[in-house]
Amino acid sequence: MHGSIFTLLKRYVQTQYDHSTWIRLLEAADLHSGDFDHKHVYPDEHMYALVGHAAEMTGIPAAELQEKFGEYLVPDLLYMYSKLVDPSWRTLEMLEHTEQVMHRRVREEHEENAPPVLDVRRTGPDEVVVEYVSGRRMGALAVGIVRGLAVYFDEAERIDIEPTTRDDGQHVHIRVRRRPA
Repeated sequence: MHGSIFTLLKRYVQTQYDHSTWIRLLEAADLHSGDFDHKHVYPDEHMYALVGHAAEMTGIPAAELQEKFGEYLVPDLLYMYSKLVDPSWRTLEMLEHTEQVMHRRVREEHEENAPPVLDVRRTGPDEVVVEYVSGRRMGALAVGIVRGLAVYFDEAERIDIEPTTRDDGQHVHIRVRRRPA
């Protein structure tokens, strides 16, 4: 997983909890504060360990933590890829273009980068269906990002998100509908 995600996870933990919580998470996962550089790619197991220990420490299920973190990521992700985003896009359009625009760029930047492949289909003028399939098993993170996009574009009150998933989070079908204003 890309180091920038770990950098953002650190900031998320520090803002939602505190710096000592981040240090305790690193220790529990047998990692060190200097382990993550935003320019490198790290084993997915590091993320699993951190999220798993965070779930134990907080009593919040790992999938729920992933979803909350996904929501938190959106403003930073959109800032990082702002040059690639059409200003007219909103939630549905962002989802529709993520694979060919942002994910393609991520893969080009470093051959080890492996964001999940998203199959996004427009099923109507106000609806898309996102198929998240990844051995990374972080479908809840994808659902959180969708929720975060709706908040970012001030559409949270108009966007319905219906995820269905297997228990392992490897395959998530997400139907996203925009209700009329």
